[in-house]
Amino acid sequence: MGRRDSGGDEERTPGMAVTPSAEFPPLSEDELGALRRIGEQWRDVRAAADLPIDPALRRHPTEPAAGRFGRLAPIEMFQVGDPGELVATEPANVPGTRAGRELTRLRRALFGPPLSSAAVLYERMRKLVALPVLSSDLLSSVAYGPEAMLAVLVLAGAGALGLSLPLAAVLALLMVAVGLSYRQTVVAYPHGAGSYVVATDNLGARPGLAAAAGLMVDYVLTVAVSVAAGVHAVTSALPGMSRFTVPLGVLIITVLLAGNLRGVRAAGNLFVWPTYAFVVALLLLLVVGYVRAAERGFAPVAPPPVPAAEGLGVLLVLRAFASGAVSMTGIEAVSNAVPAFKPPEWRNARTTLSWMIAILVLFFVGLTVLIHLSGLVPTTQATLLSQLARVTFPTGPWFGLVQAATALILLLAANTAFAGFPRLLFFMARAGHAPRRFLHMGDRLAFSDGLIALAVAAGLVFVAFRGHTEALIPLYAVGVFLAFTLSQTGMVVHWRRRRDGGWRRRAAVNAVGATLSGLVLVTAALTKFTEGAWVVVIAVPLLVLLSLAIHRHYRTLDRSLALAPSPNGKRALTPAPLPGAIEPGAPAEAQELPQQVRHLVVVPVARLNRASLRALAYAASLGQPTLAVHIAPEDAESDRFREQWRAWGDHVRLETIVSPYRAVIGPLAHYLEALHVSRPDVLLTVIVPEVVLRSRWHRPLHNRVEQRLRRALRPLPGVVVTNLPVHLSE
Repeated sequence: MGRRDSGGDEERTPGMAVTPSAEFPPLSEDELGALRRIGEQWRDVRAAADLPIDPALRRHPTEPAAGRFGRLAPIEMFQVGDPGELVATEPANVPGTRAGRELTRLRRALFGPPLSSAAVLYERMRKLVALPVLSSDLLSSVAYGPEAMLAVLVLAGAGALGLSLPLAAVLALLMVAVGLSYRQTVVAYPHGAGSYVVATDNLGARPGLAAAAGLMVDYVLTVAVSVAAGVHAVTSALPGMSRFTVPLGVLIITVLLAGNLRGVRAAGNLFVWPTYAFVVALLLLLVVGYVRAAERGFAPVAPPPVPAAEGLGVLLVLRAFASGAVSMTGIEAVSNAVPAFKPPEWRNARTTLSWMIAILVLFFVGLTVLIHLSGLVPTTQATLLSQLARVTFPTGPWFGLVQAATALILLLAANTAFAGFPRLLFFMARAGHAPRRFLHMGDRLAFSDGLIALAVAAGLVFVAFRGHTEALIPLYAVGVFLAFTLSQTGMVVHWRRRRDGGWRRRAAVNAVGATLSGLVLVTAALTKFTEGAWVVVIAVPLLVLLSLAIHRHYRTLDRSLALAPSPNGKRALTPAPLPGAIEPGAPAEAQELPQQVRHLVVVPVARLNRASLRALAYAASLGQPTLAVHIAPEDAESDRFREQWRAWGDHVRLETIVSPYRAVIGPLAHYLEALHVSRPDVLLTVIVPEVVLRSRWHRPLHNRVEQRLRRALRPLPGVVVTNLPVHLSE
């Protein structure tokens, strides 16, 4: 398949690219039309020339001086860009407080200086960097995948270990089929599309969410299992460290999080060498191991006798097959991360995926056959890979190097999840199925919120299972093969819809991948259900329901905030009436034109002092009808306040409310609500004076009524709360 296929999809999926602007989607044509019609009806708005200051900051003769609190930003923090545009420079991101500046210095020391949005094009990975970043999980699984398969077969006795060879051949066929399927996915969706996007696009929202839920569970377990396996490798070499398993694992997850928060390219440079060291170590192990096997004519060494704990049957063979299939976790990471590659993205991603599949098949089959030829069986004392390294390198430093490389790759295998999980949440958030905060790129152009969410979830799972790998692995295969099955089924539908040249061949490839993945899914769910797979079977539907609830909320939000439909009867996003058709008496929150808005400014006054008089002066300066409200605990205080009000001059209408039970917030909030109900077309603007405290320890000395009032009024429709800060003089 050539560029023609990818280019066609690019034309059909505008705006799909992963950019810092993804959290600010453009308006549709209908919304733009509604916006123009609303704008044509605006009146009584002052021109920009009437502004009392220069918003472009060009007419200041001197640089502004810092204020008393040192919070005034120098003018050099902004540069004049295109007409009508200012560009904030890097110093403008620094907080004004001392604690904020110190925290910023610490963050930059750990994660590096912030990157400009324009640098997103340079924060891409070349193939030699993408291979270790995206394949660390896939390649590391060969350190425990063959052993997981043999650990099930050995339950039927040493004689059943010979079945590992045909099982390895079937698993290799599965790896190639799924790999070829994802190669086609990369080309068909050049903007990046894992199982979630493909299944949603072709099968519907719920299958897509099921695929996403399976992947989310898989990514979290990838981190937990990889770190647990790596810590186990460390504690096996250093038994004295075993009591520190949990804190050591949490520390490693934190280090991985910090490395990925530095950005895609920095994380790639950080984790590239351990992966290549593992590849070189395993290649050396295979070469030397097969040379030694050739010297004895490839005659297999008889394994030690092992008593059978179970009878050899179809169910046990299927369990072994499902256990060996965990070696395929992480195979879809490339299709999710296509935008992270250097151009041409889809071609580089496809090449990297091909390398990954070739290396995976070579290592899995090569290690399985070499373990069989060496007569090794799983034990609790040492891993099969450790036994194989000891047999292959009985002397010299090579055994230690293989162990060190294995420990490193197991620890860093979680990095594949750190590359894929945030992008999965990005795609889900773009469709409204995940919180929109996951669309945001941090100051290093990494999806910081997604990275932190993954680290927290994986850390909780790791602590809950106390870092026991054997307790986590049964949870592994169900989620990922659910995603594989739905993704490949979606690709079959994709090709049937397009029906371009060669679509039958492509659909057949994806159909084979979907069928084999589905068989593994059913096998893993049935054979591992009682071992812990039931957790995933329950978690996936719960995550789907949560995603649907999030989507309903965003749909309600969009309907409430969307612009009105066009006059030809076609609705944009909401069934609201036409702009300009709103009557003068329309509810306050339905008013879109300046001439429709009718104000009533309300100023709660507890006592007459500088703060309240400033709030009254501010309200009167707006030129709108103004009402002052005073809450009195008894009639005597009410009469006394009215006398003070008349002494001031009675410039504003005053309403006093006697609260015999001494409550303040409730009576005031109910009074304002009653005002709004009586005239829903009047916008109530409540001006609340608030004393700004210089020190945190001063807060307990004040009852903070203004904050409680703001919280009470926020839910009321048609009510705007404005805080008027009053700073204490020194």
